[in-house]
Amino acid sequence: MKIARPALVARLHTVIDSTPSRVPVLLGGCGTGRTTILRDLQDLVGSDRCQYVNLERSATTPERFHRALCLNAPFVAPDVPLTASTPRAAVDATLAFLTGAHATDGGPATFLLDEVLEFRTFENFPGLRHIMHDLLGAIASSGNRFVVTTRFTARALRLLRDAPERLDVLQIPPIEAHDLQNGPGSGRSAVPADTAAAVVALAGGHAGYAQALLAAHAQLSRQGGSDPVSALASLLEPGAPLERQIGWCYELRLHRARGYGALKGILGILAEDEPLTLTEISLRLQRTAGSTKDYLSWLEDVDLVTARQKRYSYVDPLMRLWVRLHCRPVPPTEDEVAGEVHQYALTRLPQASAAPAMAMAGSGDDDRKTWGIIEID
Repeated sequence: MKIARPALVARLHTVIDSTPSRVPVLLGGCGTGRTTILRDLQDLVGSDRCQYVNLERSATTPERFHRALCLNAPFVAPDVPLTASTPRAAVDATLAFLTGAHATDGGPATFLLDEVLEFRTFENFPGLRHIMHDLLGAIASSGNRFVVTTRFTARALRLLRDAPERLDVLQIPPIEAHDLQNGPGSGRSAVPADTAAAVVALAGGHAGYAQALLAAHAQLSRQGGSDPVSALASLLEPGAPLERQIGWCYELRLHRARGYGALKGILGILAEDEPLTLTEISLRLQRTAGSTKDYLSWLEDVDLVTARQKRYSYVDPLMRLWVRLHCRPVPPTEDEVAGEVHQYALTRLPQASAAPAMAMAGSGDDDRKTWGIIEID
């Protein structure tokens, strides 16, 4: 089931279609629906007037990226060369294309730049150290329309401190139960209200997690009955879809930061207990407070941890659960997964709703474990 966000898509369309046009900077973590939102916006604007660009897949060298961008565009830019002899010339040509291209009827072009911080890939080429500032400056002064996204919130906000006023930061809001109940193309509820509420609570408002939970819940229901907690447990088994998705995001963010091994150590400490102060973390890590502070700042830089009142915790509670289960020498057993998911559910769902799960978890009448089976009133 695709989780559509029509209100957010309409809001973006209003922002870019306003006079003067604004440039939304859409921020959201891994799997929060950035790409889906952009593709829905492309459908709304029209593929002849709007180009979606996946920078994470196409930002290789400046020369190759520029050629690929131009060849796959529905726009006209007769004064922009297709090839360039140097990285600097290629970037200049790319900026000229983004700002000067227009639709075949002469109207403004709309570019949807997915994961815009991938332009930093080009910083290591000669003469491109300040490419992000060049890009944002060109976008802000252009008559064309743009929407840009990134999963790296802290880095984007730091970059945008001195950005032109035309850029508007928009955080993708958490999904709500009604987002799951309104099935696309149907005039009736696609998901029962109690199931939708439980899924949203377990997913922490995360669209990608909710989508995976709904799919697993539907599959298990066809096999004889299920509930969202049981569906979550099935998704976090070793090699299961959500287990792989969270693991991919974990590794991606760590590889974009410094101090890989020490950062994993801190994430393991916070998985055991959170929130913790800097002193508490440094003592458990057996490192100085100064070095631990650096490690924590690098984790904050890639949105893995956050600090509130000088106490550190995970940004993503389900990633914390994943670390508890999978960052260990041996894979977790089925019972261990079920037990951890059950404890997690107790912190996310109302106690009245979770009480039946406790009773079911203690039942030993069946060979098949029933951790986490709940009734939502």
